[in-house]
Amino acid sequence: MQKENKKPDRGDLQQNLSEKFVWAIAYGSCIGWGSFILPGDWIQASGPIAASIGIFIGALLMIIIAVSYGALVERFPVSGGGFAFSFLGFGRYVSFFSSWFLTFGYICVVALNATAFSLLIKFLIPDFIEFGKLYTIAGWDVYITEILIASFLLLIFMFIAIKGASVSGTLQYYFCIAMVIVVVLMFIGSFFGTNFDLENLKPYNGPQYGWFQAIIMIVAVAPWAYVGFDNIPQTAEEFDFSPNKTFKLIVYSLVAAGATYVLMILYTGWLSSGGSDLWLTGSVTREAFGSIGLGVLAIAIIMGIFTGLNGFLLSSSRLLFSMGRSGIMPTVFSKLHPKYKTPYVAIIFLVALTLIAPWLGRTALTWIVDMSSTGVSIAYFVTCLAAARLFSFDKNSKTYGPVYKVFAIIGSIIAFIFLMLLLLPISPAALSLPSHIALAGWTILGLIFFFIRLPKLRKMDKEELTQLILDTNKKEVDRMIDE
Repeated sequence: MQKENKKPDRGDLQQNLSEKFVWAIAYGSCIGWGSFILPGDWIQASGPIAASIGIFIGALLMIIIAVSYGALVERFPVSGGGFAFSFLGFGRYVSFFSSWFLTFGYICVVALNATAFSLLIKFLIPDFIEFGKLYTIAGWDVYITEILIASFLLLIFMFIAIKGASVSGTLQYYFCIAMVIVVVLMFIGSFFGTNFDLENLKPYNGPQYGWFQAIIMIVAVAPWAYVGFDNIPQTAEEFDFSPNKTFKLIVYSLVAAGATYVLMILYTGWLSSGGSDLWLTGSVTREAFGSIGLGVLAIAIIMGIFTGLNGFLLSSSRLLFSMGRSGIMPTVFSKLHPKYKTPYVAIIFLVALTLIAPWLGRTALTWIVDMSSTGVSIAYFVTCLAAARLFSFDKNSKTYGPVYKVFAIIGSIIAFIFLMLLLLPISPAALSLPSHIALAGWTILGLIFFFIRLPKLRKMDKEELTQLILDTNKKEVDRMIDE
């Protein structure tokens, strides 16, 4: 009997993430390099006004999904929230696959940010990067110099992540402040640019689509554009504040991210005269403000790359730590650094995986990253379903929450639609064939790993699992869900 009452060891993560650090982790992860690189693509497809409307609607839809995250974190402020919530709603098997895809989605973003840094250097000083060509993959020339730069950057952020969440959070906050300052200065400065003209915003909805399709094409990328707000629940065990503030921080981060995207779309739109440059934002900045303006823009992009690297490495390591702590993944991932109390084995493992990415070439990596959006959408869907199952319309229930229940149901529908927009071939945002192949490959790999671990998964005691994952006893969880 004494053994049953003994509480399992859940590790000793430090509670040193303040509200502003957590906001910065979410905001910086949402923005990354995307708001400075992608506006040109969106404008060429949907026009600046339709693209701005689409990205704004996307933020609103993400806020609806975020209600479930905020409500669940308030009740279960544990590390690896995405994994914990899928376990809460559907048990060990569904949580394994949901977290398998989510972890991969996160590390893909880490890898893409590292290679984006090499890409920026390539744009600014091509002679420096284009040295030591190794081979060509999918039309992309791979150079040893860009591999070394991306790898070095990944190793730097690995050491930052091992040093502790407070170090990562502090750096993230200052990276975000620098990024916000540059975005605001550039937006205001654009009114004085030599090529500024409101007529450049036409056609408002792009050259070939009606308003509805032009807007929907941008709304469909919302799960990818705003992935990062869900980094907040992954680090909940390290908050130094009340978890009931989680939803507020998520909303603030999404609103700030949406505003940044819209500002950069309008900036690019009214400085552009309808060009089809590979990097339109960079081209119009150089035309308006010369090399100095391009240098300032480069600072914002570098800050965005750093925030993406930092935020997703932090959250993916906590996700893997939580899975390792429960035994659903190998327990070695739950090992904490003796001095810094960070899951250093998980961090080293994830960085070792991402070090493969620079060798793949940018084109092949983009296929994989596009596929990873599916994993993020699955996590949104499963989390909202878990919240819908937990909360009740019954006033006598311990989990009475009609508003949470309604938002969870709506969030589930939205997440499912996002998933279908990616998977259905008729969708304007459907994955490419190479992305479907990458998705199939990762699914098969997951199935192999699942069946290898299945005997161990079956033997796990549900009481101990619940305590390790949710920091709550099984009877209490069963009572909440079954009422």
